[in-house]
Amino acid sequence: MRHIGLMLAGAWLVLTGLIELIGLRFQGLPEGMAVLAIVAGVLMIIRR
Repeated sequence: MRHIGLMLAGAWLVLTGLIELIGLRFQGLPEGMAVLAIVAGVLMIIRR
């Protein structure tokens, strides 16, 4: 679990691609993606 920030960033990238590719939409999606990006960024900054 040392690289959880990178794993979350990778998940964000994959989800962003899938959302655009297949047109996935549901309520709260933009907020959830924003939270995922913020958490991943903070964890990567803290781990340095």
